[in-house]
Amino acid sequence: MNARPIKRSLTLRGHRTSVSLEDEFWQAFRDIAAEKSTAINALAADIDAKRDMETGLATAIRLYVLQHYKSLSGK
Repeated sequence: MNARPIKRSLTLRGHRTSVSLEDEFWQAFRDIAAEKSTAINALAADIDAKRDMETGLATAIRLYVLQHYKSLSGK
């Protein structure tokens, strides 16, 4: 388990950006995108469009992943 965030590159609406995510969150994010048959850039753009501007994109992705798995567990 790598607890240190690693910079990952994404393209949001035609612009390159990076987010720092731990391996586990990045893999879960990729798994969710695959589950939804959605490209990770498209899913990231959707999360970006819906987030509170005071919340960073990496945090918004972590919260999205957490909420996704909580909803699967019925919580």
